[in-house]
Amino acid sequence: MGKSWKNPAKVAIAAKKGALFTKLAREIAVAARLGGPDPNYNARLSLAIEQAKTQSCPKDTIERAIRKGSGQDADSAQYEETLYEGYGPHNVGVLVECQTDNKNRTVTEIRNLFRKNNGSMGESGSVAWMFDRICLIEGSKTDLGDIEEEAIEAGANEVEGNSEEGFSFYGAPEDLENIRSALQSRGWEIRTAELSFKAKNYTELNEAQLEEVSILLEALEENEDSHRVHATIR
Repeated sequence: MGKSWKNPAKVAIAAKKGALFTKLAREIAVAARLGGPDPNYNARLSLAIEQAKTQSCPKDTIERAIRKGSGQDADSAQYEETLYEGYGPHNVGVLVECQTDNKNRTVTEIRNLFRKNNGSMGESGSVAWMFDRICLIEGSKTDLGDIEEEAIEAGANEVEGNSEEGFSFYGAPEDLENIRSALQSRGWEIRTAELSFKAKNYTELNEAQLEEVSILLEALEENEDSHRVHATIR
């Protein structure tokens, strides 16, 4: 290994990038398993590959994930999608989407993370009712006119600014590909296009309470099997 690996900051950055690539590869594998290995006929796989490329994920990692997901590798682990529900500190509702090859391991780890961070894991349906199932498309556009008109023309139900100096468009789950394509045709650079959850109402917290909840959410996001984490906070 080169000397750069002796730099703690560079080691941390490399570790985070490796974890990101692992999660991107899992999404590709799951998409390939559910819809087949050809992105031309599998919209979810096409989106997953596009997002992986945006994050500079190596080509061989992408191709290997497709082979694993489609069963072309004899020893391929089969990843399943699971959803865990629970409450964080101050009754904040939390959903954790996971992709795992061992549900027993994952449920134990997620339950322990809730418990160690002043939360509690709930039964199926105990928290999901607090969220709407939606499609989420995030992106930016240099020559931007009326943002509400952009949303209407693309077929989105709602649009709002986000922390990435861009905008988030929300719509019905079945409209994901149509909204993404419409925005791209209107000059938008798409950063995210996925099915997601959106809280129906938000829990009001002060700064100290928000920090406490954030510790739990970060721990859940860092779990190897965690794919996406949603909460009833802004």
